[in-house]
Amino acid sequence: MGGIMNITDRLKSVGPGAMVAAAFIGPGTVTTASVTGARFGYALIWTIVFSIIATIVLQEMSARLGLVSGDGLGEALRDQFDNPAVSLVSVALVVSAIGIGTAAYETGNILGGAAGLEGLTGVSANVWGPVMGIFAGLLLWTGKYKLIEKALVGLVSIMAVSFLIDAIIIGPDLGALAGGFVPSVPEGSEFLITGLIGTTVVGYNLFLHAGSVQERWSGPSELNESRADTVLSIVIGGLITIAILVTAAAAFPVGTDIENVSTMAEQIEPLVGTHAKVLFAVGLFAAGFTSATTAPLAGAYATAGALGWETDLSSTKFRAVWGSILLVGIVFSGLGYSPVEAILFAQVANGVLLPIVAVFLIYIMNDRDILGSYVNSTTQNIVGGLVTLIVVWLGFRTLYTVAGSVGVF
Repeated sequence: MGGIMNITDRLKSVGPGAMVAAAFIGPGTVTTASVTGARFGYALIWTIVFSIIATIVLQEMSARLGLVSGDGLGEALRDQFDNPAVSLVSVALVVSAIGIGTAAYETGNILGGAAGLEGLTGVSANVWGPVMGIFAGLLLWTGKYKLIEKALVGLVSIMAVSFLIDAIIIGPDLGALAGGFVPSVPEGSEFLITGLIGTTVVGYNLFLHAGSVQERWSGPSELNESRADTVLSIVIGGLITIAILVTAAAAFPVGTDIENVSTMAEQIEPLVGTHAKVLFAVGLFAAGFTSATTAPLAGAYATAGALGWETDLSSTKFRAVWGSILLVGIVFSGLGYSPVEAILFAQVANGVLLPIVAVFLIYIMNDRDILGSYVNSTTQNIVGGLVTLIVVWLGFRTLYTVAGSVGVF
């Protein structure tokens, strides 16, 4: 009985961490995991495991900073530098990478979720896109954190059920699945390894988490609840990503190329039946809607914090930021247009920002003037440092990839 009560208490703690999971399991993650599973089978599951560990390490620090200092990551970044020029550059980088970046990605978030609805109803994603964006806007406009949190926790639960049952229905090869937890790098898989890590360790989630924990909890006395929420939610998010990869790995011969994840529901239907198709479409909708809601919210926390504005959910400037991001997504989704140049810019900006933010996070988590006795332990610094090195590599890899795509190399 005590064990059941303990599990129940842990589930009641789920909140801001689930919002982080909701943010990183978007259409981009569904696409990357599906393509990876179809092309390389189960071989890269270990990459998701590493990504989840890295995400937990960084997100725990971000949440601890928010709870102990009472500031978001944007405020901390702005206030840390005495040099006005350095402060201005850091603010400009945050606004560019997070504000403009989330706006660029928002079209894909909305269209991804709308593709799931199209698979269920037959109505065009260009019709569902604006409708879904409007509903996301109405949810955020309420300014009620608990309502937003409950809605996102519910949608993460729907994703978990949909994708996990899908993976079970398809019937994976358990031996090959177990082998996927052993690190290996099949020829030609480097780009997808980078993609799996990059869609999970997301820079704007660090801003989202530091701000959202303050809406849920009141201070450092509740750090244990926050940590339980972070670990449980992100592990569930990782299991969802693994389930998506497993579904594709079990459904297709190794080496299959999936050109459009929105058609995957139709592709798996002849193999495993209508139930799997419906579950995948429902999961894709939930992934799109949660990301379409959390991306503008993260953009607002980061931008408002960096500019020194109030980060209250009901404040006019805060609403103006997330409203602008969401509007971009609604308009472009209705036109059926993906702003490629804006997305390339966002990738470059995020490729620069994520390593900077990760390094800054490690630095500030050792500042006793801000955190007192809640600074990082030696172990946390070592693990955080290793994760940051990987993030720095990812940043350079992203810049190199984008530069190659526009013909620089």
